[in-house]
Amino acid sequence: MTLPACRIGCAGWSLPRTGRDAFAADGSHLQRYASRFDASEINSSFHRPHYHDTYRRWADSVPSSFRFSVKLPRGITHERRLHDGAGPLREFFAQASGLGAALGCVLVQLPPSLAFEPGVARRFFIDLRRQWSGDVAVEPRHVSWFGAQADDLLTAHRACRVLADPVLHDAGARPGGWPGLVYLRLHGSPRVYYSAYGHPLLDALAGRLALALREGQPAWCIFDNTAAGAAVDNALSLQSALRTQTP
Repeated sequence: MTLPACRIGCAGWSLPRTGRDAFAADGSHLQRYASRFDASEINSSFHRPHYHDTYRRWADSVPSSFRFSVKLPRGITHERRLHDGAGPLREFFAQASGLGAALGCVLVQLPPSLAFEPGVARRFFIDLRRQWSGDVAVEPRHVSWFGAQADDLLTAHRACRVLADPVLHDAGARPGGWPGLVYLRLHGSPRVYYSAYGHPLLDALAGRLALALREGQPAWCIFDNTAAGAAVDNALSLQSALRTQTP
């Protein structure tokens, strides 16, 4: 049986001094990173725009099987709060289209204060889907996004709900929304962005990813605990753990 893709990587592609021997010796940081991982999350797009040619240069630096997940700008999610997003979405995708086939997923991270408003959310996802037909992962943080109505709306627009750690609400302990994709984001716990994950949790993650693959669900697992360099080691360890649980 051919399993769907499971992509394991980090937010960004910085390589800590310890562990660099696990990667190719030559090339840019991205080229070396891509010698071991097949995915990366671009979070810098949340803070500032990137030129189309910058995205194209990144795509040209990685193997054809590599995919990027790109985070929507904060101007759309945090400042406009999903209102009137058609124009900014067109601008964002005009830039990110420089990735070509390497654009694998769009990440929509919502502010903790943004409650679920069905009309606003529906309009936003209609505008998003006019620009992009590929995978969408949504990381809401307000409790109102974890109910059945929000789940149904995400499913209708083929957007999965991220399983993020630390878990903020009980329903967030499992993926939600569209079941055609599983997307995990590990921010570090107990200290967000810093703490490394131990092997028991990584083994449990490997089991969760293996289950998704057996059920035919493509999956991403992105480590965002990058502040002290833990993400790379955790991602490598998860790769190894997953190999023991899949054919």
